[in-house]
Amino acid sequence: MTSRDEAQPKRRRGLLWLVLFLAVLFGLYSAGWFYLADRIRGEARQTIAELERKGIRSDCTRLRVEGYPLRLAVSCNSLAYQDDARGIAATTGALEASTSILRPLVADVTLRGPLRTLAPGLEPLWLDWDQLDIRTRLSRSVPDQLTLTAAGFSGQTDPEDSEPVPLFNVTDLALDLWPDGGDILYRGSFAELDITADALQGRNVPSLDGAGEARLKNGVAFLRSRPRSLRGQALDITNLELSSGEARVAVSGPLAVDDTGLIDADLSIRITNPEAVAEVLATAVPEEAKRIRQGFTALAMMGKQPTMPLKIVQGNAVLGFIPLGRIKPLD
Repeated sequence: MTSRDEAQPKRRRGLLWLVLFLAVLFGLYSAGWFYLADRIRGEARQTIAELERKGIRSDCTRLRVEGYPLRLAVSCNSLAYQDDARGIAATTGALEASTSILRPLVADVTLRGPLRTLAPGLEPLWLDWDQLDIRTRLSRSVPDQLTLTAAGFSGQTDPEDSEPVPLFNVTDLALDLWPDGGDILYRGSFAELDITADALQGRNVPSLDGAGEARLKNGVAFLRSRPRSLRGQALDITNLELSSGEARVAVSGPLAVDDTGLIDADLSIRITNPEAVAEVLATAVPEEAKRIRQGFTALAMMGKQPTMPLKIVQGNAVLGFIPLGRIKPLD
């Protein structure tokens, strides 16, 4: 027998072992997929039962775990949460959260509207959107990154009211959150925010655009503690901008809230095109239009992009040398 004849059975055995190895690997993967699917269903039922024991009604209507073998997708036809003791309730449309075998630590979430909310001291709200997507990178503690994008986002009072009131509409909305050491970094923007006069007690504000970056100090521990207040927190504002046409106002600097809710801040306010900013404010506050225009005319003498300091010490705010009054403690 030649060496070539001897090599052929060896190749066949090698191929057979490869097929067996792949079959075992696929079997283990399949077992893992169905185990995880069952665990998701079980934990969802357990969470709903635990909330029920606390007097809180919740539901994920027609929960499904699908996508085998290449995806793991969890979906519900609708979500509901109702806490009668606190007077809090929320319902929304279909939810789908999925991850793939190629990116197992990246979860994509699509949420359908509308979102209806009820909370003490607030009007019942109806929030809706054309598209809302969330992407998150999973980790053991907090997500490595969370990205939210929305288009055609709008709000109004609940349509079940006899006369629902439109509140706002924003064409595009985007935000990113991610940890940096113990801090949480934020970057976000919105375009064409239109706030109705009904939402501002009859005042008119032109369409607004905004963008910003900030750092929440010790934000990771803050989020883990499930906070109900901003007391004791500190924020470094890299830049927050609000603009309408040529009018633009930007804020930067540190801000902190002490344990009693009082604000301390050392901010810098940069105004681009003071005359245009004055017209926006004069339109929004017509009863003060004359004083606003006079003040911004003087400010325009400092150039097209003057900068002013805004200092807040224990809730007392001063813009430049002008006292603005006292800010009430935050809850």
